[in-house]
Amino acid sequence: MQVLYIDLAQFFDRVNHDILMSRIARKIKDKRVLLLIRRYLQAGLFEGGIITPRGEGTPQGGPLSPLLSNILLDELDKELERRGHSFCRYADDCNIYVGTKRSAERVMASITTYLEKRLKLTVNQEKSAVARPWNRQFLGYSLTSNRTPRLKVGEKALERFKSKLREICRKGRGRNLKRVIEEVTPILRGWSNYFILQALRSEETVRRTR
Repeated sequence: MQVLYIDLAQFFDRVNHDILMSRIARKIKDKRVLLLIRRYLQAGLFEGGIITPRGEGTPQGGPLSPLLSNILLDELDKELERRGHSFCRYADDCNIYVGTKRSAERVMASITTYLEKRLKLTVNQEKSAVARPWNRQFLGYSLTSNRTPRLKVGEKALERFKSKLREICRKGRGRNLKRVIEEVTPILRGWSNYFILQALRSEETVRRTR
């Protein structure tokens, strides 16, 4: 199996307003709401005391931007489903799973053409890649290389986690132990809650092998 990772170059800065509004208008018929969304998209950038008009892109950090990106990229999801591909997408990050490297390269070329011509988005060729699933990390997760792959914590995510704990422990020398525990506890809780899928998959595998 091969995983095809597609990176969209400066996605939130390059969303085409007309294409996005046409997709929104398929579901929303109230012209007042459509006008409000259009004005939100065109809100100027305030830089150096000067307001610069926005001709493309969505306001980063805005509450609507993730929703609007999903509305636009829902068309990519539908296209991948139509082609029968297995895939996972989160916002503008997308992994597509195929059988061979040759088919992955073919899908890369066709999906790149689709994104650039249909949605007017640019694929970052330097960051996009084809690799084995266990050599890639997606949202902190990776896969094992077993015949029946299992979820695991990605190496980069694990190293960042260890680095954060080491930093807290180094600062904790000479400090009240209770304060160190209070600082570490929410980090450990958040980590375990986020990667609970890996624990659940491991338990399921153990049950099957009994």
